[in-house]
Amino acid sequence: MGQIRNDWTLEQIRDIYNKPLLELIFKASIIHNKNHKQGEIKASRLISVKTGNCAENCSYCAQSAQYNTKVESHKMLSVSEVKSLAEKALNDGVNRVCLSASWRNIPDGKEFDNVLSMINQAKKLGLEVCLTMGKLNEKHAKRLSEAGITAYNHNIDTSEAFYDKVITSRTFKERVDTINMLIDNDIKPCCGGILGMGESEEDRISMLHTLATLKKHPYTVPLNILVPVEGTPFEDKKILDNMEMVRMIAATRIVLPHTNISLAAGRREMSEEAQALCFLAGANSVFLGEKLLTTQNSSPERDLKMFDKLGLKLI
Repeated sequence: MGQIRNDWTLEQIRDIYNKPLLELIFKASIIHNKNHKQGEIKASRLISVKTGNCAENCSYCAQSAQYNTKVESHKMLSVSEVKSLAEKALNDGVNRVCLSASWRNIPDGKEFDNVLSMINQAKKLGLEVCLTMGKLNEKHAKRLSEAGITAYNHNIDTSEAFYDKVITSRTFKERVDTINMLIDNDIKPCCGGILGMGESEEDRISMLHTLATLKKHPYTVPLNILVPVEGTPFEDKKILDNMEMVRMIAATRIVLPHTNISLAAGRREMSEEAQALCFLAGANSVFLGEKLLTTQNSSPERDLKMFDKLGLKLI
């Protein structure tokens, strides 16, 4: 149970996804506990190295320069500023930071050199370091691999069929090509999506099929609930029903048995009971901190109380 497969068919994943919810959770929980340490949750902290003024037009994102949102943009932080934020994360009990920058493509020159210095400073503190900074080339990938990053995040967001309803400044194929390039350069891909953007269940099944048939399964799959942001095209979307997220996590755990599954954006709007079901169904990673880039997150105090109540240990 829990064999890694890259030959899943859409029909097989559809059959798993559509099982009665309690049966699905039960099966996913068994697979989860056979492949991961029961009761352990990985904790990460997102650090926005550069915020806003992004050239992409992702309809969910407050950082796009094409939308009039209330996000305060800032240029790239200094290496010392990022080091201070990393130290705070460590003091808060987090052992991994994810450095984020709102670029379409990672730039060359001094900015990239500063990113490498930020990675080095965080690693000196004993932290694992992940990145999410847009598209990158072979040269970037090689240098990041040499720098010893844990993973690189590049989400596919949704299905190929629904993709152009969300983003038109980049193609779905570009996303997948970047992920394959990471794999080819021995960088662990962190790759997931967002639920609640108006996609169908078939779109969610198709997104999971794409992830499951990559030549190497993602190291982590972050699953996000859309948090509608005023000023974006998706500002009027309704908040996803919690049980739809539970179902997606359970299906993902069955299809990707060894992958970490992160319950990411949207947790603040979820009840403790719903989050408990997500952890039971296979989620084993969260982001701690008051904010996830531009959206509010559950407070660390609330999270720590919940983890204690559920008997979960942060690692």
